[in-house]
Amino acid sequence: MPRYYCCVCIILTLGFLMAGCTTIYKSAVDERSVAGQYDDEKITIAIREKFSQDEKIKYFDISTYCYNGHVYLVGEYDSAEQKNQAVKLAREVKSVKSVTDYFLPKKEDITCGTAANLELVAKVKTQLIGDIHIASTRIEVKAVQCNIVLLGLVGSGDDREKAVSHAQSVQGVRSVTSFLRVQK
Repeated sequence: MPRYYCCVCIILTLGFLMAGCTTIYKSAVDERSVAGQYDDEKITIAIREKFSQDEKIKYFDISTYCYNGHVYLVGEYDSAEQKNQAVKLAREVKSVKSVTDYFLPKKEDITCGTAANLELVAKVKTQLIGDIHIASTRIEVKAVQCNIVLLGLVGSGDDREKAVSHAQSVQGVRSVTSFLRVQK
């Protein structure tokens, strides 16, 4: 029995170390300063905390991203009131420069559920990673009802166009919306 617990502890420790390495790598290739990354993470956490405390917001229906103080809310909503509340709460957080939302009304769609969205995200990420000319670790990919949303920072307008083109080339993608910002 003690051997089993030892193995579990080793596996968990390796998992945490690997997650830490990914975070360190992402931080190293990000063109924002470490302080800028930290500020953006603080904003994201503050917004997520507000969402978790609000009765109108369904926490897992909305993803929050922040780049240089610019916030992006991506997800689905049950009512216009819920959507408006999410934007309002995000704007209330200190240091938020702007809030951009991409929301679709929630609907049942047997052709595009969670599994299809996850598959599309994986395929788009594969396309982006396959292009050695784009720093794809700085690009977040979100799928909402089989519509792809690209977020993050890229080095140039060409990189932004290439990323959009890669996403559009994936079979099953209904549309592509780009919130990619060129890092200056």
